[in-house]
Amino acid sequence: MLATVELLKATDFPRITRKNIESLQVNLGYLCNQSCVHCHVNAGPRRKEIMTKNSIDSVIRLLEKGDVRTLDLTGGAPEMNPHFRHLVQRARALGVRVIDRCNLTILQEDGYAWLADFLARHGVEVVASLPCYLSENVDAQRGNGVFDASIAALKKLNALGHGRDDSGLSLTLVYNPQGANLPPAQASLEAAYKRELDQRFGIHFNQLFTITNMPIQRFGSWLLSQGLFADYMQTLKQAYNPMNLESVMCRSLLSVDWQGYIYDCDFNQMLGLPVEDAQGNRRHLDDLMAADFCGKPIVVMDHCYGCTAGSGSSCGGALA
Repeated sequence: MLATVELLKATDFPRITRKNIESLQVNLGYLCNQSCVHCHVNAGPRRKEIMTKNSIDSVIRLLEKGDVRTLDLTGGAPEMNPHFRHLVQRARALGVRVIDRCNLTILQEDGYAWLADFLARHGVEVVASLPCYLSENVDAQRGNGVFDASIAALKKLNALGHGRDDSGLSLTLVYNPQGANLPPAQASLEAAYKRELDQRFGIHFNQLFTITNMPIQRFGSWLLSQGLFADYMQTLKQAYNPMNLESVMCRSLLSVDWQGYIYDCDFNQMLGLPVEDAQGNRRHLDDLMAADFCGKPIVVMDHCYGCTAGSGSSCGGALA
């Protein structure tokens, strides 16, 4: 795979600092039942990196302090971590908001018949990737049969209450562009998704997030192989919107990798850009027990233009 990190280091992106930490985004491992073209994690069925029970217990101890009120679980497919249920149950018992970044097809895999009911029973918010409402586009990006499996999973979630306004069970869909383009306006695309999925499949959801594809890992490698990397970076920089700097996700979120090391965001994690102490040592999850990260500088490189281009992009969708 072609790496892009060296092409991103020379940057004129503005320096920014952290606010108070509100969310902890924990990558439970890079193991996944899919291998998507746009994946910035380079996740897949052959990955072996999985967060251990000891590290998960460190996450729980941090949540017990009460400072972090949102736990955002990602992967790979986070549900494939054998300790997923233990972490969710403990977090919810503490009153922590839990988000599961689900690829949907995991609900259809052998051995995961328990998953949909578990998510509903524990009030877990589902943020699910569905990069289009057309089967040919989804299958081209994520693999043959993924669209049909995703629709079946969405129907299962709907049947349990996810996506219903009166249920209290949130279901958010996530759109990633096809190829080297910025996402369209989030509000208008959400309206199209809701119309098409309701009319064609009777599926309901609460909101849509549009997320810009980052020029790193598998997508970055694809850009290089197609000779599109420089053009894509130019697209991101030309669309730079300084108004988005105030609300980029790295200002109130910390990312934790499968080994427990801390990063400013999931993208920095995939580029190997950890949060370091004054001596240049990588900061670990256990450091969060006592450290104050407010006002500390955030590691930035050229990929940060992806979060500030156009309407902006974050794990919570568009910023503007």
